[in-house]
Amino acid sequence: MKPVNPDTAAAPLNLRDRLVQYALLTRLHRPIGILLLLWPTLWALWIAAEGMPDLLILFVFVAGVALMRSAGCAINDFADRDIDGHVSRTRDRPLASRRISGREAVGVTVALSLTAFALVLLMNPLTIALSVVALALAVSYPFMKRFHHLPQVHLGAAFGWAVPMAFAAQTGAFPPPLAWLLFLATILWTTAYDTMYAMVDRPDDLKIGVKSSAILFGEADRLIIGILQALTLVALALVGLQAGLGGFFYLGLGIAALLALYQQYLIHGRDPRGCFQAFLNNNWFGLAIFAGIIGAYLFGAG
Repeated sequence: MKPVNPDTAAAPLNLRDRLVQYALLTRLHRPIGILLLLWPTLWALWIAAEGMPDLLILFVFVAGVALMRSAGCAINDFADRDIDGHVSRTRDRPLASRRISGREAVGVTVALSLTAFALVLLMNPLTIALSVVALALAVSYPFMKRFHHLPQVHLGAAFGWAVPMAFAAQTGAFPPPLAWLLFLATILWTTAYDTMYAMVDRPDDLKIGVKSSAILFGEADRLIIGILQALTLVALALVGLQAGLGGFFYLGLGIAALLALYQQYLIHGRDPRGCFQAFLNNNWFGLAIFAGIIGAYLFGAG
């Protein structure tokens, strides 16, 4: 595989076209990543606040989710700048197709991360301290596929770190065991759905030597995804029990379980389109859990 140097190949663009490329770089046209990061953040904020988080905290975390997911996409494409051109799904990305340079991608990452950090500075010192870990997880994740077969777990930790941060911001105290249980549930869920996503790229990843959970799991991929989904549901059920959420929450959890079964149906034949649809369907899984939490606090836990 011959490496490409995007820094020397980027074509000159006017300001409007360059901004369009930056939007494509940060996947603003594909907000599924923002939503998948947003759901556990909202779960945590509502549970930590027992029904309704502080509006400033809510704004900071929602904006931070959008900013950090966008920054994560930019640094991911920088890390994969010599790989994406060899993968059918990613070869047309701005950096892989050399419409922008690697320096620009790094610049976008830094600008978005600094903006997110400026928002975090409105929070308490503990939340600010925890945000340093969040940044380290987000920046290091794209490089993990070169070192081990479980970058999906690393992504789960990066996405899930919003949970202890949300508890710290809302309560002003170190996150309780409930927060870490929800953090674990997020890691399990993210690993499951990102393995579905990795199944789409598995043929290309095998050719170019990139590691993923889909490659590690091999023929056991559907079984292990099912186990991860089941463990996610169990962890979320325990969260509901500890938080005293009750019936409405478990109704949402039941709907999420049905969606997990549907996702198993979609990945049954390992068809890339079905695997990608299963990945996308997790947006509804996250919404079902959040709706259950909202219902529990609006109408009572009974």
